[in-house]
Amino acid sequence: MVDTLIVGGGTAGCVLAARLSEQPDHTVRLLEAGPVWSAAADMPAALRDATRLPIGPESRWLWRYSATLAASSDDARAVEGNLVRGRALGGSSTINGSYFVRAPAADFAAWSATLGGAAEWSFESVLPAYRKLEDDRDYGDRPGHGRGGPIPVRRTAVPTPVSREFAAAARAAGFAEVPDLNALPGTGPAEGVGPVPCNVDGGARVGTASAYLLPALGRPNLSVRGGVVVSRILFRDSSAVGVEYKHGETTGTTTADRIVLCAGAVESAALLLRSGIGPPDQLRALGLPVVAASPVGARFDDHPEIGLEYQLDVPTPAAVPLEYVLSLDDIEIRPYTVPFAGDRHRMGVALMRPESAGVLRLRGPDPLAPLRIEHRYLAGSVDRARLREAVALAADVLRRIPGAYPCHPPPEGGDDAWLRANLSTSQHLSGTCRMGGERDEHAVVDARCAVRGVSGLSVVDLSVVPVPLSRGPQATAVMLAEHAAGWLTS
Repeated sequence: MVDTLIVGGGTAGCVLAARLSEQPDHTVRLLEAGPVWSAAADMPAALRDATRLPIGPESRWLWRYSATLAASSDDARAVEGNLVRGRALGGSSTINGSYFVRAPAADFAAWSATLGGAAEWSFESVLPAYRKLEDDRDYGDRPGHGRGGPIPVRRTAVPTPVSREFAAAARAAGFAEVPDLNALPGTGPAEGVGPVPCNVDGGARVGTASAYLLPALGRPNLSVRGGVVVSRILFRDSSAVGVEYKHGETTGTTTADRIVLCAGAVESAALLLRSGIGPPDQLRALGLPVVAASPVGARFDDHPEIGLEYQLDVPTPAAVPLEYVLSLDDIEIRPYTVPFAGDRHRMGVALMRPESAGVLRLRGPDPLAPLRIEHRYLAGSVDRARLREAVALAADVLRRIPGAYPCHPPPEGGDDAWLRANLSTSQHLSGTCRMGGERDEHAVVDARCAVRGVSGLSVVDLSVVPVPLSRGPQATAVMLAEHAAGWLTS
């Protein structure tokens, strides 16, 4: 029996396994559904190359899910979409766009408020973890930044023409230049256009597998196994004691003193539900025993994105997908560097703190059964109004780019039907196993990520984030695991 069993070698799981195994007398076993490697050089080129997004239909390194982004109404069909998550060592940090922007201090004030003002998740409390994880090649000597950490962070020095034209247009529209989007509060403009910090080194994507886990594989107290799909958690009374898994055609079990789920916001929630932790009526309807009543999957957050397509006759050299963004409190405007279809470029307009929340449910007890994922985007009038305003702002910036021609411009004054027709998702799902105080009816885990109602079981990934994050979540997922490792090793 090992001390800690980690389910999921994704963005958070790799961090946690590396940190916990730093204690020589603490044994750690990590189970990952996808492939694992013994060195970064062994990873496929498509996963190492930061200018490529290996998420196409031919990709072998993905979890794929169908989702309903917006429900049907009397005068409109439902908007369907697809979600992808990394299914390989490093999880989504192995296949994503390398965007590495921290969540702002205001998000952690809201996070702490959900815990009754508890200090564990204030910005002051998490800042040391943000600093510890990074090796900021541009601003590592500035207050609030880190040098020498596992994750290299740098901004594009010579942007592509698309990024350069966008930044100039945003400045012409009156927005400030923000050279460091990860700067401490009060040390520069809070809103404006700036280069995206990326976890890239020499053109290579540096996810948490190569940054954290692979360098630790020689430790005798750490074991990693790939190709293992965990089907359910095993309990003795209300104590988690192990997991049941499938490896190829073989079914087995393994035990541990403590089990930590790091399977991501979709799979961690699904695993809890299959194991009998969730809304009792839903579990019983599927013939599942109820181990603990819990609001798993009852609400989640994600960032709706509206796509503005346009034509612009400029060179498109290989680059990270996003070099610059315009960040405006709850809005982020993203000029993607690579054309999405033929010669059409895309500007993404994302609402970062939507009021509408989604739901995730099981359709059946089988781990291979499709999940029911409903984002419920555009359900609230406030969200629709804010997106219309954001699209108008993005269209104004686009008009200032010489030679840019919108393909399907938004109607004057905005239009909900146009929003639906151009709706997609940022792929930033979080909060399916929300953190909260003892009296919080939405809480699945406590302030230290322990699952309520049982013992010996924790969740450490984006599942637990209780508020919408105002920036993309990758940097916060790494921070979360760094921060949680502090008390999981104590």
